[in-house]
Amino acid sequence: MDGPRRPERAAAPRQKPKLGPRQVHLARQMHDERGPDGKRRYTVRQIADEFGVTRPTIYRHLNKTMATA
Repeated sequence: MDGPRRPERAAAPRQKPKLGPRQVHLARQMHDERGPDGKRRYTVRQIADEFGVTRPTIYRHLNKTMATA
């Protein structure tokens, strides 16, 4: 095709992660912490509320850290 070339498209900008590395580390610690009865001390809902994100966001970050650990 000898017509005018269209410029290459730039990659779409990615959305900034909702939690930073330090927050993910803290969320992991909270999730792993156990109370005296052996149950988790914090629910995923409590962790999400603490960081101002949704439960799926917490699960997504916890699953990422589990896969890389």
